Amino acid sequence: MYRDETKVIKIGNKIIGGGNPILIQSMTNTRTENVKETIAQIRRLEEAGCDIVRSTVPTMEAAKAFREIKKEISIPLVADIHFDYQMAIAAMENGADKIRINPGNIGGKEKLCEVVACAKERNIPIRVGVNGGSLEKELVEKYHGVTPEGIVESALDKVHMIEDAGYDNMVISIKSSNIPICVKAHEELVKKTNYPLHIGITEAGTLYGGNIKSAVGLGILLHEGIGDTMRVSLSGDPVEEIRSAQTILRSLGLYHKGIEVIACPTCGRTKIDLIGLANKVEEMVAGMPLNLKVAVMGCVVNGPGEAKEADIGIAGGDGVGLLIKKGEIIKKVPEEELLHVLRYELEHWNA
Repeated sequence: MYRDETKVIKIGNKIIGGGNPILIQSMTNTRTENVKETIAQIRRLEEAGCDIVRSTVPTMEAAKAFREIKKEISIPLVADIHFDYQMAIAAMENGADKIRINPGNIGGKEKLCEVVACAKERNIPIRVGVNGGSLEKELVEKYHGVTPEGIVESALDKVHMIEDAGYDNMVISIKSSNIPICVKAHEELVKKTNYPLHIGITEAGTLYGGNIKSAVGLGILLHEGIGDTMRVSLSGDPVEEIRSAQTILRSLGLYHKGIEVIACPTCGRTKIDLIGLANKVEEMVAGMPLNLKVAVMGCVVNGPGEAKEADIGIAGGDGVGLLIKKGEIIKKVPEEELLHVLRYELEHWNA
């Protein structure tokens, strides 16, 4: 597994690389200068299970806001920097746990060295980011378009720029909205470096389309053992990114926190509002400190058998509901009591 061999990096109070658990990341969409709103959003992300959060630093006011934001949150805060090396330095001076830069557009070699010196003094990791959509013109011409080879060459060029400045505390991120290109680029990159990788499908899209693209692309990479941190990039509430990332990781056996809800597809035998019931169960179990699989089944005919892989489940049909544990029927209850009975069992799990 590639992730077992990556360099271990400390980001604030978190550790990535070297086979450590894959951490979930998101990005705030508030104005960083608005400290109150940014803190409120980060706290929501923390509650949802976010491990690392990134905020943009387009102004000196935003950089200074990091100091106040850091006091009110418990997860590492990453500064997203574009073009201005002074913002990178100011963000680090005000408590950034990691900075995200493109060494090629930070203002030249001398200014990059100033950024690296500041990071080195504080042992702050640098995330080197390359996006297929903004690949250098000369590499697009060299490879006749945006290609995995061009993305990898661009990323390694930037890594070498920081190494030449005397620093190797780095995370690499290469992203593309084209899944085959993104996957191939990562497969090539892991053969050439052992820096930990932050993975994502950039510009994935809306909640619906973005989730599908991210699940496909990130699912392939994670299954191949690639990725130390990840973000599901969606056009919407960043809290949804956390839920989606958790689901992707849990589906691959890489996430072991919280309750997973599984539900059967509806069919002609379904005599209850299965979709509504499943949504109510998912909402009910959110935040419960259990590592379980809960099944919601639509009929009493196949429900027990289909729920065998779950720790506990319910099945409804024609006024009657079943409570099921490991495929065995525990009790029969009126259908309207199903949710209450399930809640009681979960609240008293292993009590």
